[in-house]
This record gives sequence, C-alpha cells and structure tokens, in this order.
Amino acid sequence: MPWPKKLVGALVVLGGVGAAAGWVLSAPVKLNSETLAKLGPGDVVKGKRIFYAGGCTSCHAKPGSQGGARLQLVGGLELKTPFGTFVPPNISQDPKDGIGTWSVEDLANAMLKGVSPSGEHFYPAFPYASYARMNPADIADLYAFLKTLPAVAGKAPANSLGFPFNIRRGIALWKLLYLRNQPVVAFPEGTAGPVMAGRYLVEGPGHCGECHTPRDLAGGTKKSEWLAGAVAAEGKGIVSNITSGEGGIGNWSEADVANYLETGFTPDFDSVGGAMVDVQRNMAQLTPEDRAAIAAYLKAIPPHPNGYPARKKTAN
Repeated sequence: MPWPKKLVGALVVLGGVGAAAGWVLSAPVKLNSETLAKLGPGDVVKGKRIFYAGGCTSCHAKPGSQGGARLQLVGGLELKTPFGTFVPPNISQDPKDGIGTWSVEDLANAMLKGVSPSGEHFYPAFPYASYARMNPADIADLYAFLKTLPAVAGKAPANSLGFPFNIRRGIALWKLLYLRNQPVVAFPEGTAGPVMAGRYLVEGPGHCGECHTPRDLAGGTKKSEWLAGAVAAEGKGIVSNITSGEGGIGNWSEADVANYLETGFTPDFDSVGGAMVDVQRNMAQLTPEDRAAIAAYLKAIPPHPNGYPARKKTAN
C-alpha cells in the first residue's frame, strides 16, 4: 500500500479513536451510591424552606402569575442570553409534562450533577453549579415538598439554541471547568455560625452568584469577583454589587440587609425593582434567622468594586 493511503488510513483510525474517547469522556456522570445514601426520608416543612430559598417559582412559575398560582410550576419563562433562549421546563407533579414520575434520586442528580433522568446534560441556565453545594438531605426535603404541589398539564416550549450550543454533550467540558461542590468563600476556623449558615444559603440553594457575579466568555462565574455585580444575563440592565466594595452595600448594616430581604425597602427607603422583586418575595418567606445569616455572610465576604462596566452618563 502506497504511503499516502497508509497515512489516510492511520488518520481515519486515529480520528475514530479520538471521537470514541470524546464520546466516553463527555458522558454525563451521576451521583455515587454514597451520596445517594445521604438523601434521607425528606421533610415537607424543611422542604418548603428550601423551595423558597432556591427561588423555584422565579423561573418555573407561569410568567406573570400571582398568589397561589405561583405554585403551579408549569414553566415557560424565556431567558434570552448570548448563547440562545433557555426556557425553564414544567416541574409540576404532572406525570407527562412535569416531573411527577421523578424519584428523589432523579431530583438529586439533576440538582447536584446537572443530569436528567434520561441521562442527558442539563444546560447550566438551570443553576446546578450552585445547587451542587447543597446537602443531599435538603434535596430530599425539597422533593417531599414538591410532591405536595399541584400537577399542571402543559409542556413548556423547547430551548432555542444555535450551533454549537445545541449540542448537549459539549456541556461536559463546561462542567469540567466550573462544576464544583466546594464553597466559594473560605473562612477561618471559628467563624461565627450565622456567617457559615449564610454561606450555605447564598452559595447553595439561594444561587445568588448566578446573577450577581460577572461571567467569562464560556458563561462561568468569575470567582475572583464573587457577588461584585454583573451585566444581566438577558443583556438588559445590570445586577447590583452585593459586596461591601465600591458601588456595593458597604454602607448597609446587617440589619439593613435583612430588612431589605424581608420588606423590599433599602435603607434609603427606595424599593426593590426588576427581577429582584421576585427574589425578595421568596426571601420574605424565610425565617428571620435565615435572613440574618444571609446578611452576616454578605457583610463578611471580600469586597469588590462593581463587576460591570460603568454606565455612560447621558447628556442633558
């Protein structure tokens, strides 16, 4: 066989081996048995707390719904990002259109690993990069609470993504770069209990960093600018700096932060606006101790200047 043909044959073989290796390495990885054993039986009351801390209604309630209708988790909100439009799905107890047939293990794999029951990667518009820091027992509690909510028929529209973002297998590389279960901010031994409790709520179920932290070109959060504020993921407006750095909440006391989360009023008697309205509504459902813990954490983390470009002043 002439050497050009041998070379082509070798390249084909190598290409096939590389493709096979890539397919194996990009396969979704589910939780191990040791982690699944920590799920526990689940507690409805505790699960309600996690439900509101996690802000499930913010993305999964029907857009514009109010009151009790916010517990009808039919999905449908459009999140328009530079990567395409993501649409949170129906997570009601409907067995066909929602997650009524999911097991607690299915929910745990979705939240901690970003893997669907069918074994596909979820897109990180679903904030599992934060949920990965949660205790498995809290997910079992959330599962128990979700089981008490109504089943609502109706499938949310599909995501609208162009190439290459429509290839779910590629999410494996993103996970390799960004999916961690370790805390973002390290504190010395002996740090006050409320700060540590706040770290769990903010970095885990509250997923505050998903909106309040700048992102790099691949869509991962910049941990070096944690909670410094960012351009809104949808490309309109900004999300505020919630550190004590310049432009942040340095002149707010812990009591001010906790009161804002409860009432929606700033120390200057301005009121919450934009997407934060829905978040604050959820935070108001938590206990005073939880809100105080969140405040203690935010005042204890490293300060950063605003993580978004300065807004241009308009001429008068």
